[in-house]
Amino acid sequence: MKDIPLLLPLIPDDPLMPLDTVQGFRVRPGFFEINGATSLPGAVNFTVHSHAASSCELLLYKREASEPYAVLRFPENYRIGNVYSMLVFGLDIGEFEYAYRLDGPRDPKKGLLFDKTKPLLDPYAKAVTGQSVWGSKPLPGSSYHARVVKNNFDWGNARQPLLPMQDLVIYELHVRGFTKHSSSQVRHPGTFAGLMEKIPYLKQLGITAVELMPIFEFDETMGKREVNGKTLLDYWGYNSVSFFAPNTSYSSQKEYNYEGHELKSLIKALHRNGIEVILDVVFNHTAEGNEDGPFFSFKGFDNNIYYMLTPDGHYYNFSGCGNTLNCNHPIVQQMILECLRYWVTVYRVDGFRFDLASILGRNEDGSPMNKPPLLQTLAFDPILGNVKLIAEAWDAGGLYQVGNFPSWKRWAEWNGKYRDDLRSFLKGDYWMAPEAAKRITGSPDLYTGQYRGYNSSINFITCHDGFTLCDLYSYNQKHNEANGWANTDGTDDNRSWNCGCEGPTSDPAVCALRKRLIKNACAVLMCSRGTPMFLAGDEFGNSSMGNNNPYCQDNEISWINWKDLDANRELFNFFRFMIRFRKKHVSIRGGRGPCSFGFPFISLHTAVPFDSGITPDTKAMGVMYASQGERPDTDDIVYLGVNVYWEDITIQLPKLPPPYGWYLAANTAADTEDSCVAWNPKEMVYIANTFVLGLRSAAVFTACKRQELLPDQ
Repeated sequence: MKDIPLLLPLIPDDPLMPLDTVQGFRVRPGFFEINGATSLPGAVNFTVHSHAASSCELLLYKREASEPYAVLRFPENYRIGNVYSMLVFGLDIGEFEYAYRLDGPRDPKKGLLFDKTKPLLDPYAKAVTGQSVWGSKPLPGSSYHARVVKNNFDWGNARQPLLPMQDLVIYELHVRGFTKHSSSQVRHPGTFAGLMEKIPYLKQLGITAVELMPIFEFDETMGKREVNGKTLLDYWGYNSVSFFAPNTSYSSQKEYNYEGHELKSLIKALHRNGIEVILDVVFNHTAEGNEDGPFFSFKGFDNNIYYMLTPDGHYYNFSGCGNTLNCNHPIVQQMILECLRYWVTVYRVDGFRFDLASILGRNEDGSPMNKPPLLQTLAFDPILGNVKLIAEAWDAGGLYQVGNFPSWKRWAEWNGKYRDDLRSFLKGDYWMAPEAAKRITGSPDLYTGQYRGYNSSINFITCHDGFTLCDLYSYNQKHNEANGWANTDGTDDNRSWNCGCEGPTSDPAVCALRKRLIKNACAVLMCSRGTPMFLAGDEFGNSSMGNNNPYCQDNEISWINWKDLDANRELFNFFRFMIRFRKKHVSIRGGRGPCSFGFPFISLHTAVPFDSGITPDTKAMGVMYASQGERPDTDDIVYLGVNVYWEDITIQLPKLPPPYGWYLAANTAADTEDSCVAWNPKEMVYIANTFVLGLRSAAVFTACKRQELLPDQ
């Protein structure tokens, strides 16, 4: 298959002929609207732009060389406006790498940092050299180079799942950490291929979307240091080097000029199994840092455009990482839009989670905007029309927008208030019951008006940032000493409880209570309106040893230990059951129409049916969902009961019209794994309206016609 250049209609059918010679290379003016480097028949098109540069040079390197073998200065007539574009003939894309050098004014107080001696990475590079080996970086004195990538992956007749937001069950994972541990038993640990080997497991678990922590090319060696004999790296990857290039160290083998092929194969395989792919993208800052940081790309092209600068040329730091990308400048808007379109069209990505997304709504002076043009553009862009847009609706500068993030009925949010309120409630802070009731029922106090109702809230109790679910009920305080900052890093607002013993223990009572609380969290999450998300490994009690900020831990602290799956199969089975239960019951996910009983779509209950007066004194509460079932002639009724108190509480279930009765589908207080859930509906226990919610437990009931569930005679 021939290479398929982007924007193909701009390229004429007739063979292109060189018009000039530069440094012995035959050249002609290029295609100014195609950013980056693109392989065309017989030539390579190089296009780059800078607002304030006075000249531009193209540097060509032999593969993995540190010095260029050719320097081609763009002729003056190869510049239109602020864009330099040149076709270079006779290049074999497998034999060279490239970079740029730009000259221009240097005035740091005005944010102008041009340096004609420094090679620069193309902001539109589709592949970056120098970091294909994890933990290594370009040699001292060298720079990042780019490669031309063939865009000829065969997608065949593959189709994207296009699942409704409310039908997703999102599974957040780190590509390297998911399979790097030897217990993963994959052939290619720590890579896209390794993750692909785990697709049968993901299918068995039942999740419908993976949210991949950053897979853009990033510099994991940033801040590389030794602590207690261990090498610490920037393992998470929230420090982008290039927005268009996949992290080459996540590939199981070098993919010269085919970078991204393994990632595309992974995405194709996930789609074939009905699983969507959401990328965690970092457009709030780059790895260039502040005045003391490296200089490898954006600083050398247009520092005062790409970054938010103070009046005296210093960097605003709303990201907490040294610099802040100037997202609402038209040039940066264009780059971000082109980037997302690229990942959607070339990689078939299904959605994006935007790290510190509130930064994307700040003006060039840092002030919050009422209608940020970037966010509005992404909401209405036709190519992104079916893509999930998910905001982490806060930033490190103190802007917290959960419930107020500009939406246009297209953006969903990580619901940080769900996390905080449910963490408090589920560990026993029963006085949080009124807030917990709002979060479980879709946060109606937050998502009204311009928002998409229940589709706005991404509900989560754990994510990569903070305790794992196991650690949430194993530690009262963070234990981040291994990070080397004397345990001063990471949040102190964990809302956790160690169940009576800090850290690992063999005490059977403590271990049993911890498992029960993990199951409670799972049951509530899967029975909440909104879109559930949980951290990979939570389903079988994976621990980070009390470290709630393991961003630098490329080791057993962060890697998933798959031995926990065998040790905690009971937890895995409970997660699997609750995910399946959620999928089966449309009333939880949003409903289809009113049920025939006349029950409201959502109702709140104390221990007394339809008593919605939940107060700070309420220790046990119920949430009931009622709607038409998947078929118009059926009803779907689900009741979730939660008791966070340290004593048993008897509740009354709402009265059902005959021949319906309540049946117990799951009960975290059950003594044995077998009695905890009912995989076969005919194994469900009939409940005569009264039920004892065990101490610190959750139970899930569904209304069924009694005759339909009578055991076979």
